[in-house]
Amino acid sequence: MSTTESLVMVGDRVLIRPEDPADRTSSGLYLPPSVREKDKIHGGRVVQTGPGHLIPNPEYSESESWDMNRAAVRYLPLQARVGDFALFLRKEAIELEWKEDAYLIVPHSAILALARPVHPEDAVGFN
Repeated sequence: MSTTESLVMVGDRVLIRPEDPADRTSSGLYLPPSVREKDKIHGGRVVQTGPGHLIPNPEYSESESWDMNRAAVRYLPLQARVGDFALFLRKEAIELEWKEDAYLIVPHSAILALARPVHPEDAVGFN
């Protein structure tokens, strides 16, 4: 891969940098990795989002792809924003390693809750 490549999320997908679950319980017991992997809900920081849900355009026709006057594709934006902390269903996530970092690609529908930073400078983006 060249260094000029960038990762672009498609549709309603969200790229999340997962936060490691706690290694031990509140009572001090250490949890093995197999137990942590089976957790149903995980959390992580949103680093990139796709354009959103496609809004169907009744005027669009594949047979008229040459027509430059047709309406542009429109999307319903996602609630998740770069920098949000997301709680999501782990079973819906797809693991990805990009430029030696671990990420998860999560459909927007698998996100249960978002915690948004109060100050924009608190947001962490994907470079």
